Amino acid sequence: MEKTVSAVLVAAGSSTRMGFDKLSFDLGGETVLHRSIRAFAQCPQVTELVLVAGKNRDFVAQQAADCPKPVQVVAGGATRAESAKNGVLAAHGELVAVHDAARPFVSAAVITATLEAAARCGAAAPAVPVKDTIKAAARGDGKTVPPDCAVQTTPDRSTLYAVQTPQCFDRAAYLAALAELDATRARLVTDDCSLFELTGRPVQLTQGDYANLKITTREDLPRPAQRKETEMRIGHGYDVHRLVEQRKLILGGVEIPFEKGLLGHSDADVLTHAVMDAVLGAAALGDIGQHFPDNDPEYAGADSLKLACRVAQILKEHGWRIENIDATLLCQRPKLAPHIPAMRANLAAAFGLPVEAVSVKATTEEHLGFTGEGLGIAAHAVALIEAV
Repeated sequence: MEKTVSAVLVAAGSSTRMGFDKLSFDLGGETVLHRSIRAFAQCPQVTELVLVAGKNRDFVAQQAADCPKPVQVVAGGATRAESAKNGVLAAHGELVAVHDAARPFVSAAVITATLEAAARCGAAAPAVPVKDTIKAAARGDGKTVPPDCAVQTTPDRSTLYAVQTPQCFDRAAYLAALAELDATRARLVTDDCSLFELTGRPVQLTQGDYANLKITTREDLPRPAQRKETEMRIGHGYDVHRLVEQRKLILGGVEIPFEKGLLGHSDADVLTHAVMDAVLGAAALGDIGQHFPDNDPEYAGADSLKLACRVAQILKEHGWRIENIDATLLCQRPKLAPHIPAMRANLAAAFGLPVEAVSVKATTEEHLGFTGEGLGIAAHAVALIEAV
């Protein structure tokens, strides 16, 4: 798809059914509106964002302040349809993706599939099959079940879909449909696709996501455990130390019999150092040199496993949990295989993990390079962490 795309986020509602501004609701450190903005800012196809605001214009502008793509804030109208129209009129893209800002959980897959369908046929909307049996009644106000509410019909559920946003359109076709709609039919527009349907233009449904819910009432608010999305990160660590005489060889907290040891300010435990850097790197919290400087007398000869315990505490204080660790030692001599179980156990204890979550491997370098010539030992490590 080579067409330019404008995302129009409608954020002008009054939240009367909520009793407070739902767009400012905290989803674990991020507002509903900011999360919606982020979803489209991270979408490669989107070239600009148009935010449609009401009396909350200052708040809307503030939430978009860190958006890496061009953003404009425009005034909404008296109705949802008018607000969407104002956003589309201000957009510059060949395609427009009109999205309810109160749907913060929209995925990149949903956005992309809907845009691609709109590029092909002019209009598309994500949808999910209706799970519940639907009853059509003689009357209702759309908010409560009135007294003596009688069932009229039960539609065939297999042909019913709940439509979501973003609803995506060819912008020129959208404006042409708008021009064709008279005032009477304009009142029948319940969503953006209705504009196309009422003017005889086709609309294609694409696969939506049940998680792409709209926050309309208090019951729609996620429970505390759901407010912060599960975020996982991966970090890589690398360290190397020279082998010298009159030093102990300590790897993963295990003292290994050998005629040489590793040179360093601390105990020079290259394996533990690589793992600590992987863990810190995953959380973007610097490296061991930043936390334990090699010119600080406090760390002279320090036990690296004790430093690893402190790194684990730093991760915890910043809201991260270590999930697993995988490390590889590059060492020509001595043979390390007999000591690996003890290394795994030590690292697991230091980082508060089960042994099964810690992998340590060792390989030679076939006498190639720094480590292959026996001049030193190096280690690589990878760590997976998860937000808590």
